[in-house]
Amino acid sequence: MITMATMEYHAKDDVQQTREDIEETLGFVPGFLDALSEEDLVNEWPTFKKYNFGETEIPAKYRELIGLAVAANIKCPYCQYFHREAAKMHGATDAELAEITYLSSITARYSSMLHAQHYDHDTFEDEFDRIGAHLTK
Repeated sequence: MITMATMEYHAKDDVQQTREDIEETLGFVPGFLDALSEEDLVNEWPTFKKYNFGETEIPAKYRELIGLAVAANIKCPYCQYFHREAAKMHGATDAELAEITYLSSITARYSSMLHAQHYDHDTFEDEFDRIGAHLTK
């Protein structure tokens, strides 16, 4: 039978193992992770580690370039620094970073134009489908 004392014991073990894994992966436990509650740290770390340091369907360099484009749009200096530097660590070139500068602006720019026009969404989808059909000929 599992008791509350048993659950707390395992939670403490999980916290210690999580902290050790963070230290092994990053060299130390950064303050922004250390500030999380123990429960949140144990739950957050595996996903954080997977998508920032693991192998996923999207190669790491592209994940970081995507992250940089998103960070630019949400105007987060923490995320901008993290994803720009991580992209460089994964081999992003100056030319790729320059292209992301443009690409990160184009979606927001055209979204603003479409919204300002109150452009009909169904019309937009129909027109895009026509463009797609033309381009794939």
